[in-house]
Amino acid sequence: MAPPQPKAAAKAPAAPAGGVQKAKVGKPRNYDLGNGVVRFSKSKMFHKKAKYKFIGKKHPKAPKPKKPAVVVKPIGGEKNGGTRKVLLRSRRSFYPTQDKIRTRSHHKTFSKHIRRTRPNLTVGTVCILLAGRHSGKRVVLVGILPSGLLLVTGPFAFNSCPLRRIPQRYVIGTSTKVDLGDFKLPAHLDDTYFKKNKKSTKRSVKRKQGDDIFATKKEKYVPSEQRKADQKLVDEAVIKAIGKRTDKKVLRGYLKAAFGLRSSQFPHRLRF
Repeated sequence: MAPPQPKAAAKAPAAPAGGVQKAKVGKPRNYDLGNGVVRFSKSKMFHKKAKYKFIGKKHPKAPKPKKPAVVVKPIGGEKNGGTRKVLLRSRRSFYPTQDKIRTRSHHKTFSKHIRRTRPNLTVGTVCILLAGRHSGKRVVLVGILPSGLLLVTGPFAFNSCPLRRIPQRYVIGTSTKVDLGDFKLPAHLDDTYFKKNKKSTKRSVKRKQGDDIFATKKEKYVPSEQRKADQKLVDEAVIKAIGKRTDKKVLRGYLKAAFGLRSSQFPHRLRF
């Protein structure tokens, strides 16, 4: 008798003639026709999915076994009842009269927020101020600070607007841009640089003899020499960039003029 021969290995299926066959991607029953309009309504899909078969059916969850809190132990004695219930976990022996004060980091979260500015507010953009004592003036954006505030300047020689911080919601970004080139804002011009020095009015201003003690006097603000030097440094870079433009005369007049609306002019219809 001839020995049994081993079975031949199964042949691999031949590849399709057109190349590797891709998996078919199904199309959902309800699909978007465009502009948020779907093919079938909500009531039609209710019948297509046969949801009416499941109305009223409930699947209660299986109850979890509860762990016993006490255990019954027998005790001796004639008039002791025979048994006692003993707690498996003894109660706490100490309860504080006052809750502990937990330190929470909600005061530090503001500095960790992600700052996002509008895409049209880039360095060199000519902006229109909408609030503050310089509202209506056209200024040049020279930097975006870590706090998200915009750092703008007039320049001071054009419209008397110094280096100031302002939130982006009080600014209109125009399509006019000034190419500042390789100009970099000094590192010390940050949020701490522009913080006001809060001093007591009683200590900052000395009253003369005979003055009313209830009269409030405020110390007049005088910019420091460092502030003047920084203002001059930034303004020189901005004025130099404006001088390189072909329309420098028009742009200078544009920055010096204040923004305003006439009758029958609406800001949402204007193109800045």
